[in-house]
Amino acid sequence: MDWRATSEDWLKRLAAPAEATAARVAARRELLLSAAALSVLFVLFGGLSIAAACLGLALLGAWAALFPTELGSGDQVIAKGHVESSGELWKHLIEGIPEPALILGPTGHILYVNASGHDLLGGGRIGLHFTSLSRDPELVAAVDTALETGRTTTVELQERVPVERRRSATVAGLGSQDGTLSSPALLITVRDLTEQDRLARMRADFVANASHELRTPLASLKGFVETLQGAAKDDPNARERFLRVMSEQADRMTRLIDDLLSLSRVEMREHLPPSERVDLEEALGHVVQALQPLAERTQTTLKLQPPAGGALVRGDRDELVQVFQNLIQNALKYGKQGGVVEVSISRRPGRLLVSVKDDGPGIAPQHLPRLTERFYRINVAASRERGGTGLGLAIVKHILNRHRGELEVQSAVGKGSTFTVDLPALA
Repeated sequence: MDWRATSEDWLKRLAAPAEATAARVAARRELLLSAAALSVLFVLFGGLSIAAACLGLALLGAWAALFPTELGSGDQVIAKGHVESSGELWKHLIEGIPEPALILGPTGHILYVNASGHDLLGGGRIGLHFTSLSRDPELVAAVDTALETGRTTTVELQERVPVERRRSATVAGLGSQDGTLSSPALLITVRDLTEQDRLARMRADFVANASHELRTPLASLKGFVETLQGAAKDDPNARERFLRVMSEQADRMTRLIDDLLSLSRVEMREHLPPSERVDLEEALGHVVQALQPLAERTQTTLKLQPPAGGALVRGDRDELVQVFQNLIQNALKYGKQGGVVEVSISRRPGRLLVSVKDDGPGIAPQHLPRLTERFYRINVAASRERGGTGLGLAIVKHILNRHRGELEVQSAVGKGSTFTVDLPALA
């Protein structure tokens, strides 16, 4: 069921004048008085049965006067002698709308703004003309049309400053017949589409980047296969060289697919908090030992500084191992050849910090905010040459989101980089 249509229908009912209901109440009260008078007369001049009938009629009239109800009517609610005005009812209804909403009077002036609308539009708008919020020609035309015909219209609002935003505004006439300036005439609801557009662009960029990353090695494989089937068919040296490159390209696609699957799994579980007890010292020791062969190939000294005391967190051990493996691998691959990579554990109140520090070339400031974006690379050629997929830090970010952790990056060109994982300590 569309809540907008339902809200508009109720508002139209509540905005209608209440004179008819008041007249019904007055008539029922007159009926009560008449019935009571008749019962007294019949007691004096008639019989008890007639008096009892009149007394019953009097009681029925009293009930109807005190608790008048009509099924399907939203004009007025009267209970225990208390009358709640229709004006209060439509205000409560507007507050229940989850999106920013405002009510305009017959002249286009703002009569009411709900709490969500105050957050979006700011306070102090009551009594102002709606053009104080927006002078968009389409919105002005939609309001004029709704005031004249009561027709519902949806328009898009584009904003360029202070930031680019796209919103959708629905203008609906309430069909009020009351001619006063304070009667609700229009309902405007506003929906912010900016985040929706951003997510759509992210999905499109992700598909485009993934397709590009897979297409490049596939094109290389196809070209080498065709060459081996043709001119290099009988050349042992060329065949050996091409097969080696084909194997590297196949490994590259395998890494990319593995990272894509890993990222997908992490995103699906990101809302589920982990429940295991993980010893960070043990997990880091496992990762450092596993990456020693890579450190030897790059002639890098890999050091682990153990913490003073325990280092327990609540988490998923496999995912945290993946975080540390990605960070230490990056330090070994992109750090200084023959340099030093230091891994350490330190503390803050209630937190545990795992730092991976290298003495490589460092990262320029303009790249730091985008490091965790999918497929973002500082140097595309160098990343591909070293087997990078551009997804490692994106995986790290999503895993840390699940663990209620943070990733801090400190770097300066020529002075190396330090990546720090900040996790809640387990008491």
